[in-house]
Amino acid sequence: MASTMSLQPLVLSSCSRSQEAVGSDFIGFPDINEAPWKSSTSNSRKCCAVRASDSAVIRDVVASVNEEVEVIAPEDLQIANSKQKEDPERVGVLLLNVGGPDTLEDVQPFLYNLFADPDIIRLPRLFSFLQRPLATFISTLRAPKSAVGYAAIGGGSPLRQITNEQDAEALTAALQSKDLPARVYVGMRYWHPFTEDAINQIKKDGITRLVVLPLYPQFSISTSGYSLRLLESIFMEDEYLANMQHTVIPSWYNRDGYLQSMATLIEKELVKIEKPEEVHIFFSAHGVPVAYVEEAGDPYKAEMEECVQLIMAAVKGRGIRCPHTLAYQSRVGPVEWLKPYTDVTIKELGKRGVKSLLAVPVSFVCEHIETLEEIDMEYRELALESGIKNWGRVPELGCEPGFISDLADAIIEALPYVGAMNVSSLEARQSLVPLGSVEQLLVTYDTLRRGLPAPVAMGEWGWTKSVETWNGRAALVTVVTLLILEVTSGEGVLHQLGILPLFH
Repeated sequence: MASTMSLQPLVLSSCSRSQEAVGSDFIGFPDINEAPWKSSTSNSRKCCAVRASDSAVIRDVVASVNEEVEVIAPEDLQIANSKQKEDPERVGVLLLNVGGPDTLEDVQPFLYNLFADPDIIRLPRLFSFLQRPLATFISTLRAPKSAVGYAAIGGGSPLRQITNEQDAEALTAALQSKDLPARVYVGMRYWHPFTEDAINQIKKDGITRLVVLPLYPQFSISTSGYSLRLLESIFMEDEYLANMQHTVIPSWYNRDGYLQSMATLIEKELVKIEKPEEVHIFFSAHGVPVAYVEEAGDPYKAEMEECVQLIMAAVKGRGIRCPHTLAYQSRVGPVEWLKPYTDVTIKELGKRGVKSLLAVPVSFVCEHIETLEEIDMEYRELALESGIKNWGRVPELGCEPGFISDLADAIIEALPYVGAMNVSSLEARQSLVPLGSVEQLLVTYDTLRRGLPAPVAMGEWGWTKSVETWNGRAALVTVVTLLILEVTSGEGVLHQLGILPLFH
């Protein structure tokens, strides 16, 4: 009966819903041009519109779902619409990413921001006052070498430009085409536009509902976690933000649109290589310290392994049967990182007689120095030296239409889950969670609901076994050694840089 009804929005019915139920079982009537993200969620209620003349149908519906219907006269509805125009709901989307230097002159300040973050280099509490001076020292020493890498890829990172294209052009247009006029913002962790700048603009624009979307398919403490920890601190210090309706999509590696887009890119690159059936598909993921997984419960390794399996299932669904391998790149420092390592694995594949290799970066969605310099140059050269004759590389997703459309769908699906920080409640394994503490965010990934420790567990006197503290220890030892050499010899790097001219 309902399928034959042509309904005119003259009557509103209020349906009480729990936050967890909203969105997954949206109840409405046919022929209503009203989407679930357009209804108010300030009191966890949704609205459905019907005609007053269909009161018999309304009574049947009310009896079946045990809900209450309130009839509003046309003149009252006109007043309500006028009020809505005066105080419209403003939807915002905040994309989070790591950032990168735009020019060679930006390399040193970018590195400073990186090393000034206690999540990257964690010093013992007694030496925390050295964080910024140490960041200045390390960034000054490392900038020349890093600048060489950025010069090799055009003089800077394309991360900002590509992210802005996803923001201003592709994602905004995709949301608009799906009847969601939303404003999209970009917040970078270590370079412009900074997360703080994006938040300030969000406040100026009067955004009332916000979806936070880290541009990392898999959740990790070292990527989404760092960005969300900063965002959490900003929200907790601002009453407006703490009470703003918002939610976080911590990971989205298992979405069909993302998987099919990855399969499409792989398929396109395979046909460019001679004898594509003999190609070995090589997934290279950004590595993290083993301690993140084993000590802090970081779900990154498990999500990455599942992600690769799902991508290969999508690839095989297209009739492609190629072997594949997953390895981890970009390890630094003295601690153990996730294995197998990319460089070691490439050599092993060469020894096994693999002649054609297709590299697939799988941790990010934008081209950056790890793909353009580390994979395209360093690993390609290593592969050729290892006896691999044919080398190919799948591009990052960037603005691939299917991927952008799927991101838009993820945002739309997330809107019914928005809530204020101070009333948020988390359930294990839910994919959409309000901003709370990072520890709470990690708990959502633990099926046993154990209380996970903080990413860095502090020991006596502030010492830990974490990679950040090892980085801090190594940095302190290096600084002390260099200072001794500078003072005793009167020559050295610091004198050449003009940092310690007084000791001549």
